[in-house]
Amino acid sequence: MATMDNLAAAFAGESQANRKYLAFAKKADEEGYPQIAKLFRAAAAAETVHAHAHLRVMNGVKSTADNLRAAIAGEGHEFQKMYPEFVAEAEKEGNKPGLASFKNAMAVEEIHYGMYGDALAAIEDSKDLTSASIHVCNVCGNTIVGNAPDRCPVCGVGKERFFEVQ
Repeated sequence: MATMDNLAAAFAGESQANRKYLAFAKKADEEGYPQIAKLFRAAAAAETVHAHAHLRVMNGVKSTADNLRAAIAGEGHEFQKMYPEFVAEAEKEGNKPGLASFKNAMAVEEIHYGMYGDALAAIEDSKDLTSASIHVCNVCGNTIVGNAPDRCPVCGVGKERFFEVQ
């Protein structure tokens, strides 16, 4: 069992490294270091390879219906339990940036929960979701099926802050 626990820990670490290195690459690009940015992106891609390998060995990817159920459970936990606790702690500490970050994430995780529920209902009816564009707010992560709104309903930024997912 220790190997499975180690695989889970390695998956988490590799996943976090991927996201962190992509943020580092963006900063290197902003500061005018394109080759260092490329190095960070390459390392991030390698960390993704490692994370996917660990997840595969753990049998963590199943059928799309099972994957949707897992996603629903995860998103539900985040907006129903995890983030409310984090919000309460940030409020108690008076940490306004942390509070805003947690509230935005909590709102968006609830949106994802509903979207995954819709997708699972479609799968259970042997259908895919209706073809549509999907846009994500680059400030709070709000996810919109269809055209980006004039203002993000979660964080209030303008539609120019949304990007379309391909």
